[in-house]
Amino acid sequence: MKPTLVILAAGMASRYGSMKQVEGFGPSGETIMDYSIFDAIRAGFGKVVFIIRKEYAENFKAIFEPKLRGRIQTEYVFQELSFFTEGYSFPKERAKPWGTAHAVLCAKDAVNEPFAVINADDFYGHNAFNNAAAFLNVGCNPENYAIVGYDLLKTLSEHGTVNRGVCSLDHLGNLASVTERINIAKKGNVIVCDDGLEPAELPLNTRVSMNFWCFDPSFFNYTQQLFTEFLKENGQELKSEFFIPIVADRFIREGGKIEIIPTSSSWFGVTYKEDAPYVKQSLDELIKNGEYPTSLWS
Repeated sequence: MKPTLVILAAGMASRYGSMKQVEGFGPSGETIMDYSIFDAIRAGFGKVVFIIRKEYAENFKAIFEPKLRGRIQTEYVFQELSFFTEGYSFPKERAKPWGTAHAVLCAKDAVNEPFAVINADDFYGHNAFNNAAAFLNVGCNPENYAIVGYDLLKTLSEHGTVNRGVCSLDHLGNLASVTERINIAKKGNVIVCDDGLEPAELPLNTRVSMNFWCFDPSFFNYTQQLFTEFLKENGQELKSEFFIPIVADRFIREGGKIEIIPTSSSWFGVTYKEDAPYVKQSLDELIKNGEYPTSLWS
């Protein structure tokens, strides 16, 4: 059974100011998602599940169906506030979605095989997909999940500070925790993190999460159970969010294992409009080096 790729594309794109998930960055108008799907197909994934907002459905299908038909199976899942709340009465004025773990939960009925989860607006690289597919095909089970760990150095921005999920490792080299660190930048030969937490200087070989996870389908029932608990504790807050690292942290504490999959790929993403030229330039360079064709789908 081929693994499935789940793409988190329901984000509001508020900081970027447009629906960046469908903005063309490649020479033939390809989105960042196109490159992820292209890499996933090359790595042997059999299906892609888009998690989107209902109002974008027609827009999405019009963009992706003509390209992907006959290449990979596609499904579209909506993230709605009421999904999996089991009648829980949350505030009527709540507009913010419940977060990334809830978004993945919304794909429960569409995924029955080991699967990877990625962000729509991040470029992850061919090597990352190959390594993730190898894990999903062989190493993934209800007690063993994984995360692709990127070198922090390869995820920094020249446009200012970044926020990253810093991975702590246990004595066996598996994931111990993911800590959200903010205001990270390279100053001279050191990486400093100006957020009041310790350590203020991060080692050059630090691994970070860019939200590329590998899960067994058992993740869904486990996450649903934790989401019910989350609602009881935080459901009345207007901006509380149920993130994947919350589930991962609990999974580890209860005896589960999350391997860190290394990758030689460089990550790049779009947070602000100023990032767009760098993304275009990075893609052009990869194409020049023969990693991708000039037109992905022709």
